Formats: sequence, structure tokens, C-alpha cells
Amino acid sequence: MGTEPPSPPSPVEGCPSRFRRICVFCGSSPGRNPSYQLSAIQLGEELVSRRIDLVYGGGSTGLMGLVSQAVYDGGRHITGEIVGEVRVVADMHQRKADKARLADAFVALPGGYGTLEELLEVITWAQLGIHDKPVGLLNIDGYYNSLLSFVDKAVDEGFVTPAARHIIVCATSAHELLSKLEEYEPVHEEGAAPKLSWEVEQLGHSPKENIDR
Repeated sequence: MGTEPPSPPSPVEGCPSRFRRICVFCGSSPGRNPSYQLSAIQLGEELVSRRIDLVYGGGSTGLMGLVSQAVYDGGRHITGEIVGEVRVVADMHQRKADKARLADAFVALPGGYGTLEELLEVITWAQLGIHDKPVGLLNIDGYYNSLLSFVDKAVDEGFVTPAARHIIVCATSAHELLSKLEEYEPVHEEGAAPKLSWEVEQLGHSPKENIDR
């Protein structure tokens, strides 16, 4: 009786990830729960192990600093404002648009108003068909349980479609979340905005410039 062929290696075992860069949203404070800090470091190390570069808003303190330092120590490229490549932008809108354009996926760790605002914006852009990039939620010790319950309530009440609920990919560890993001396939809805018009109007790029989805 023949033996079964070996399973294909995961990105951690040597296959390149489908992502070149991932944008991380997280708090500039460390939070009171040590698990948040540990998870930030583990996320940085997971990016390094999968040979993924980091895009983030900058900052050397809190969870932001822990993620970026772990990626930097692992020898991966960083696009931000403090560690790695520094990008000068005109305003907050351009700052967020640049991060969205550069990244192939998004991950949110625990954070406050700024983290939530950026997270919901990229989710909304995905809902509108502006991008097909995966959006991951690292739900450490149930930090985002209330947010997920709110979204589920919005689905039940008819304000969010089941397809739009599918946009949010959730896991409790960096390894599990990155693995789920690797397997993510978008679900499109009617009425999605043309990708090209968003690139021109929101990001200021010419029609000839391609932005990978």
C-alpha cells in the first residue's frame, strides 16, 4: 500500500506568503493586560517568519512600538514614521490612503478610538468594493467581543449584509489569524464602487498606475 504524499508546506515552513506587506492598526498604549503586549510581539514575529513587511502609522510606544520593534529586529522592512522608512504626508487622509495602498492586508490589535476608526474605514472600503484585501481582527482575551456582537446585531437588524460580515476575519492568535487571512476569499455584492475611480479620486494615482488587490 502506497504512502500518502506530504502536505504542501505552509508559509511559515518556507512557502512565500501571498502578502508582501500587512498594515497593522493598534494602540499607542500598551494596555493593562500583559496578553496584549505579548500578542503584539508575537504578531511581529509571525510577520517575520512569513517574510511579510510591516506598514503602520508610526510610533515607538505601546503596542505600536512592540510590533514594529519585533519586525525590525527580524530584519523585515517597515514603512512608518519612527522605525524604518519614513514617509512624509500632507494630512491624515493621505496618511491613511497611503497605508491602504501599500498594504496587501490589514490586522487590528487592541487599541482605542484611532484603531477603531482605521479598522472600520478599511472594512467599509471593502464593503463598497474599493478593495478586496483581507481585514483581520486579533481578538485577544475577548477584547473585540463587544464589537463583534454589535456587528452581528447589525446583521440581524438588516443594517449589515451577511456578505459584509464575511469581511471581518477573526482569531485569537497571530498564527491562526495570518493563516486565515492567507485563505480569505472576498464575497462581492451588487453596487460595489469601481476600483479604478477610487484609486484616482482618493489616492491621487494616474489610471496607468496599478494597485494590487
